[in-house]
Amino acid sequence: MSFWLTTVIILITYSGIAVGGLPYLRVNRTTIALIGVGALLGLGLLGFDQLASLLELNTLMLLFGMMIVNANLQLAGFFRLAGAFILRWTKSPRSLLALEIVVAGILSALFLNDTICLMLTPLILDITLAAKRNPIPYLIALAAASNIGSVATLTGNPQNMIIGIASRISYLDFARALTPVALLGLGVIWLILVGFYREEFSPVRFEQVEIPPLRLFRPLLIKSLIVTAGLLLAFVLGVPIAEAAFIAGCILLFTRRVKPQKVMNQVDWNLLVFFACLFILTGVIELNHLTDGIFKALLPYLRDDALALSLISVTLSNLVSNVPAVLLLRPAVASLSNPAAGWLTLAASSTLAGNLTLLGSVANLIVAETAARRGIKLTFGEYTRAGALITLISLALSVVWIQMFIWR
Repeated sequence: MSFWLTTVIILITYSGIAVGGLPYLRVNRTTIALIGVGALLGLGLLGFDQLASLLELNTLMLLFGMMIVNANLQLAGFFRLAGAFILRWTKSPRSLLALEIVVAGILSALFLNDTICLMLTPLILDITLAAKRNPIPYLIALAAASNIGSVATLTGNPQNMIIGIASRISYLDFARALTPVALLGLGVIWLILVGFYREEFSPVRFEQVEIPPLRLFRPLLIKSLIVTAGLLLAFVLGVPIAEAAFIAGCILLFTRRVKPQKVMNQVDWNLLVFFACLFILTGVIELNHLTDGIFKALLPYLRDDALALSLISVTLSNLVSNVPAVLLLRPAVASLSNPAAGWLTLAASSTLAGNLTLLGSVANLIVAETAARRGIKLTFGEYTRAGALITLISLALSVVWIQMFIWR
């Protein structure tokens, strides 16, 4: 009885996470996950003393540390500086698109892609509206580039962080394997959008666009960049990524200039709670062997095959979102004959899957919601028309690269 009751609660919870709501309730994905954990506890299907053992503190500390680093860079004006750089070197719509894609891709590889979208969307809107251009293709480019750019490193997005902790692949090895996938994907974005929006990207030059005055907090900017450089060096030297990120965050909290609440207000506590609940839910799934039969059936198709794993990952990522998909697929990937190649395939495919539709990743929704507050509507259909093709081509390139050079 307890097995079936646990199964029902897990299915309802994951269905709610997939849809983003539950009938007749005002909830979001985080509160749905919390309700699911509460139901398991309340019905005696999970012991309160088991919670600590199911939490993956390494991943939570890594995510928290990177959020502190991002918060300091934001308060210092680093992301506004990046926007000014784009504007200063832009001479035409095509060059603006290319530079935007490159900057968003690089920043998303180094920092959390959601943060990059949050910081750059207002800047892209300011630039395009001031230049009297259609902002829609540039918004699509920002969302897609932040997703694809984040493929390249373990700290680019939350699912890569989970994979980094589970796989113990080094930061440098991960980047060496998947940076080519990210670079190829960024090129695909430019080609697709120039082809889809021919009128917007006709070979014309911009009128002179005034660069808005920059407000930089220079002492904090210098300090944040030094700490960030040290953090990246620590990653390259093989220091455990969770420990390095947490220590970097703590160093930045030593300050006489910035109020602590300003930094803490930038931390996405909602995301941290969501992650904690997902770890508990997937731990319950593993403890009760709820997916053993499914993974046993899938295993013959996953073994030594980047295409099969990518297709399963993309499908599951668009059903329940990429982070839950990665957590659910961990046992199957860990049991492969070449688990390192499997982890890299899962990282690339689950991230590239985020570009398929407007609802495919949090980064996409951040761009759409920020634009909507400025009166610019990025519709589901408009995004998906380009996003689906970007996903299919970038995923095909990823599968070919991984199968030829990694999974062999």
